[in-house]
Amino acid sequence: MASAAEGGLPHGFAPTLSHTRQWRPGVVQEVAPPGVLDLGPGYIEPALLPVRLVSDAYEKALAEYGAAALSYGHDPGALPLRATLAARATAADGHPCEPEQVLLTSGTSQGLYLLATSLAAPGDTVLTEELCYDLGQRIFRDCALRLRQVAMDASGMLPEALDHALTVGAEAGATTAFIYLTPTHHNPMGHTMPLARRRRLLEVAARHDVLIVEDDAYAELSLTPEHTSPPSLAALAGYRRVVRLCSFSKTLGPGLRLGWLLADREVTGRLSGHGLFVSGGSLNHTTSLAVSSLLDSGAYDRHLDAFREQLRIRRDVLAGALHAALGDRLALCTPHGGFFLWLRAEDRTGEGELLARAAGAGVRIAAGSRFGTPPQGAAVRLAFSFNPPELLEQAAERLATAWSGSRPVPEIGVRS
Repeated sequence: MASAAEGGLPHGFAPTLSHTRQWRPGVVQEVAPPGVLDLGPGYIEPALLPVRLVSDAYEKALAEYGAAALSYGHDPGALPLRATLAARATAADGHPCEPEQVLLTSGTSQGLYLLATSLAAPGDTVLTEELCYDLGQRIFRDCALRLRQVAMDASGMLPEALDHALTVGAEAGATTAFIYLTPTHHNPMGHTMPLARRRRLLEVAARHDVLIVEDDAYAELSLTPEHTSPPSLAALAGYRRVVRLCSFSKTLGPGLRLGWLLADREVTGRLSGHGLFVSGGSLNHTTSLAVSSLLDSGAYDRHLDAFREQLRIRRDVLAGALHAALGDRLALCTPHGGFFLWLRAEDRTGEGELLARAAGAGVRIAAGSRFGTPPQGAAVRLAFSFNPPELLEQAAERLATAWSGSRPVPEIGVRS
């Protein structure tokens, strides 16, 4: 199968050479050693990053806004982009969202840091799923917040477990700052929380009057056309007591450092009054105007359609190759979206053994324990976003050979 770099590039994607000539340590965050196939991080394959498209967007933004594009931006973010993002949220979720409910951020990581330092105090508790974004957990810990895991299944956090955790915490005098959830295309497990589960969790949180932080970094990356994700938690709650975090890092490129949060006007007004914004204005102002032009022209959605198709190919190649190579020794849930496959092994096969065998075969993968405590034995996460199809096939063959003595088992079933 031809890679995106060899032909059939969607509009806006750049040839490999323009990326790889400077794709090296000291320039980008991480580079695997030569000969290692990296299925570990949630990166985008270099050939799929829309260099030309973004370059044109900056040129258009500078031509339209001139010096205003290089000035201090409006504190909550440029109104043209916030208005567009609010309209898109309204159309996607069917619940009104106004520009005043949108605050631009430097991505999800900065949004998490802002919430952890503005809406929480050192020593407060954050309730998370048993498995959740590992670096989000690190941000919370670095902000001196306490993390408490809440039981989950393949549909996400269990409402009765959340109710118990909040009740016990209140009785012990603990302050719960917020509940951290990734309901759509979960990282690392890949599942999407059903509508009934979303409503039940919202009911529990509302009864205890506790804020929910909804990490929606992968929300726009649905890869199964016949599968429609439910409305966001924020929309279902009418944006009351829910802050939703979104990002362009997983669709246009993390180097843009551009994201946004959606909440009620009181929360966005409070956050935009933070000294971080008052001192420097909008975060990443010039980039926000460039991205605004992509959204308004339709170029972003055309790119997104093509990008989803490329990700769908990669997901299906990796999952299919693993099934074909390992046969009945492998069962996994193919996610409807996102970047990752989640593979869980029998209890008798330890995580260390899975990782060591993979490393010996020249494949880098992510340990399941990075994300929390896998409730039913050793597990690993495989990213399909960073390699072309032919390399994903090679990685599957290497893993199949390395894991020939282990027997992965099916994922836990989905419950509402």
